[in-house]
Amino acid sequence: MKAITFVTQKGGSGKSTLCISLAVAAQERGLSVCILEMDRQATISDWLDHRTAEGPEVAQIDATQIEGVMNQLRDSAYDYVFIDTPGVDSAGTLSAIRAADLCIIPCRPTPADLRAFKPTLAAIYRLEKKFAFVLNQTPPRSYRIRDAADGLAVLGILPDVNIVARTDHQDAIGVGQGVTEFNPKGQAALEVRKLWGWIEKRMQVSRSESKQGIKQVIKNAKAA
Repeated sequence: MKAITFVTQKGGSGKSTLCISLAVAAQERGLSVCILEMDRQATISDWLDHRTAEGPEVAQIDATQIEGVMNQLRDSAYDYVFIDTPGVDSAGTLSAIRAADLCIIPCRPTPADLRAFKPTLAAIYRLEKKFAFVLNQTPPRSYRIRDAADGLAVLGILPDVNIVARTDHQDAIGVGQGVTEFNPKGQAALEVRKLWGWIEKRMQVSRSESKQGIKQVIKNAKAA
């Protein structure tokens, strides 16, 4: 099992939406995925309330639970656990970074976003974690994308795909779907699939025989 943490100390960067659609894209590739939601805005839990399709499993946790939950998940049947963090600097955010095999830092091509990720990056460097930037919610084309990509590439790894701000993303969230389910042949779906393929190539997963689900994992962690 591998852990991917979606993290940046800037609200509105699209962490939760990106987390959802990548989890669904991974599931469509035959992988078993669960999501740990640490963001009290509960975007993912609300999405799950509207979802009719099976999986991915979602559980809300806080900073005091993450170590125990992650220890339990290491022996679970999940290929990936995605951790959605709040857009603030907190003990929970640091715990989620510490638990990650890879940190994904969504960043919009705006001056405010390009300044805001610096504390996040400092924490990732301090904890010596692997990470990648993702240019998220970008315009279809703009000099801002090129300038932001050039700047981010100096600091770390950047995939060869941007996630463009398209209405399919919000429409999909509203009906409890990932963007690849909502409009499978749309540009938004193609971008998300390409991004997941890029991430998956960097993370080889061996499957476990355990069948323990996320709800039982949370129960065991609380009892520990």
